[in-house]
Amino acid sequence: MTSTTITNIPKPFAHQIAATKFWLSTPRMCNFSDPGTGKTRATLDAIATRTDGGRTLVIAPLSILECSWGEDIKKFTPHLTYSIADARHRKEAFEQETEIVLINHDGVKQLAAQPELLVGFNTVVVDESTAFKNRNSQRSKALMQIVNGMEYRVILTGTPNSNTVADLWHQIFLLDGGARLGQNFFGFQRTVCNPMVLNTGMRSVTKWVDKENANAMVSTALADIVFRVKFEDVIEIPSNYTRTVEVNLPANVRKLYNEFMRDSIVGLDTGVITAVNAGALARKLLQLLTGAVYDSAGNVHTAYNERYELVLDLVEETDHSVVAFNWRHERVALCALADKRGVRYAVIDGDTPFNARSQIVADFQNGKLQVIFAHPQSAGHGLTLTRGNRTIWASPTYNAEHYQQFCRRIYRAGQSRKTETIRIAAKGTIESDVYQKLEGKLGSMNELLSYAKELYQHSIKQEN
Repeated sequence: MTSTTITNIPKPFAHQIAATKFWLSTPRMCNFSDPGTGKTRATLDAIATRTDGGRTLVIAPLSILECSWGEDIKKFTPHLTYSIADARHRKEAFEQETEIVLINHDGVKQLAAQPELLVGFNTVVVDESTAFKNRNSQRSKALMQIVNGMEYRVILTGTPNSNTVADLWHQIFLLDGGARLGQNFFGFQRTVCNPMVLNTGMRSVTKWVDKENANAMVSTALADIVFRVKFEDVIEIPSNYTRTVEVNLPANVRKLYNEFMRDSIVGLDTGVITAVNAGALARKLLQLLTGAVYDSAGNVHTAYNERYELVLDLVEETDHSVVAFNWRHERVALCALADKRGVRYAVIDGDTPFNARSQIVADFQNGKLQVIFAHPQSAGHGLTLTRGNRTIWASPTYNAEHYQQFCRRIYRAGQSRKTETIRIAAKGTIESDVYQKLEGKLGSMNELLSYAKELYQHSIKQEN
C-alpha cells in the first residue's frame, strides 16, 4: 500500500479542470486530448472528488505504472492509496484494499478469470486504450468482461485512430456496448471505410480506407462522450521543430538494398537473407538500412555501423536528448559507441527491469544522464522527459502511434526550451518516404512496400 503526504500540490490547468468536470458529469467518457496535456492528472482529480467509496482499477502499459501513474498519484492526489498488481503480487495488490489498483494491459487476461478480486470496484480507467482496439484479441475480450461491472469508465489516449477510424470501434464498445458506433464491427467498417485492393506483385490484399467524411461521422456520433484539447491550444511552451537528416549509403549497402528490393533475397558475407512476403520485405529493408538484417533464426548479419556515429554526434551537440531505436542491433551499436565516447546514458526497452524505469526517468530529469536510448514501444507512453531538448530517430518506425507518442516525451507540459525532432534517413530509400507517410498516418506494411517499389523504380531510372 502506498500513500504520500505532500503539501503545495500544483494547481491543475484550466483544461484539466474541465476534463475532470466532464467525467464527473459524464460517467463514461473518452479523453482524447493530445499527448502531454496531463490526462492522468485530470483523471486522478475526478477519482479523488467522487465520494461513493468505490475502488478504481487503472489499466495502463507496464512501463508507466509506477513512473507515470504512481508518481502522479503521489504528486497530485497524495491522500489516495495505490498498489501495483504485477504478475507476482496480483492477489496481494487487490487484498490491500487500496483506493486505486494499477495493472498492466496483459494483466487483464488473468484478472478476468478472478472476478472475486473486483468486488468493491466501480471505476475503470483504460490508459492508452488503443492497446484494446483489436476486438478479437484475448486481452480485449478479457477487458470486456471486466468493464461490464463498472459504473464509471474512461478511456485515455492521444492517438485513438492513428491508422484508421475503424480503430475506434472496440475502444468505444468498451464504454457503451455499441450504443453509438453499433454492435457489429463489420457494419461500422462498411459505413466509414471503403475497400481497396492492393496488388504488391506477390499477392492481393484488401485494405479498408477511411471515407472522406469518416471522421466527421464518427465525431458526431461520439460528441457527447469525447473530451479533447490540442496541445498547442492549452499549453504554452517554446516551439518544436522537425528536420530530416539524409545520409548516403555506402556503395556496397546501396547495391544490397537494390538487390533486396528487386529479388526479395540478398546475399551477405555471413549468409543469405530472404523475405517471404510484403510485410517481411519492408521490415528487412528497414533493418538493412540501419546496418544489419536478421535471419529466420534471429541471428544478426551486420552490413555497416556508420549511422550510429552520426547519432552520437547529434547527441553530443546538446546537453540532454532522447534517441529512438527499433532493432536490438541499434541498441548494441549505440551503447557501445556511448561507452567509447564516455557519454552518460541509460536504456529503456523491453529488457529494462520494471523497477528501473522510474529511476532512469528521475536520473534524466535531474540531469544525471545525457541521453536515453529507448524503444518507442517501451517509452512512447506516459513518460515525461522534459530535461531533453532533442528527439533523435536513429531509424523510422512504420507505427504512426509509436511515432506520435514518442515525439511527445520532451515536447510536453514543463518544457521550457525550444525542442527539435531529428529524423535520420538514407537518401533515396524507403526511410525518407516512411517519415513522410507517417504524417499521413501510414499503418499498412503492404502500402509501405508499394511506396518502396515506386522509389526503387525511380532510382533505377536515375541510374540509367
